Amino acid sequence: MTTALRASHLLPPATRGIHHLALNTDDMKSTVDFYTRVLGMPLVHALRVPPGVGVGPGNRGNPPFENLRHYFFDAGGDTLVAFFEMPKGAKQIGDRDALAGMQHCSFTTSKSQFDVLHQRLKDEGVSLIGPVFVGAQTWSLYFFDPNGIRLELSWQEHDGDDVRVVQRWTQTQAEALEELKTLPVDEAWLSSVTAHLPAAR
Repeated sequence: MTTALRASHLLPPATRGIHHLALNTDDMKSTVDFYTRVLGMPLVHALRVPPGVGVGPGNRGNPPFENLRHYFFDAGGDTLVAFFEMPKGAKQIGDRDALAGMQHCSFTTSKSQFDVLHQRLKDEGVSLIGPVFVGAQTWSLYFFDPNGIRLELSWQEHDGDDVRVVQRWTQTQAEALEELKTLPVDEAWLSSVTAHLPAAR
């Protein structure tokens, strides 16, 4: 197994990873079908948003509707993808390139599973871009789910089932500084945000 492109940094993150990514749909049935049957993400939790959390005083940032479906799918790696089901016609389709919008979501997988999912998407007639080489010995496939959300599947060369995304994408200090120096910042700032990066692989 080639590990030359893997590197470890020295700053442990304060978070453990994504708990769940919350997205919106207006058709939960087609969303369930796509994520379970096509992408292979098992449905693990189905609920209705409790009363008062939509438009009442208990709203904590949820969509402003009562009695919404909120379903969760196992995306692997101890992470979840969740969907709220909006009332039909209540909201417009968002602009994925707008500020504060989600441009796309990439899911990592092994090469063998990537091939299975690639074929499954083709069999479903899903329009695809790729596979495309995206750097760091990583290949990606781009497509849209039934809600118009842009998704990406990625696999890393030589990893087999031992996929370690952070180690593959961690740069050396010099590699990161080459780009970071294009920002209007000083040396102290540059040092503070790269001190944890390795000097070499």
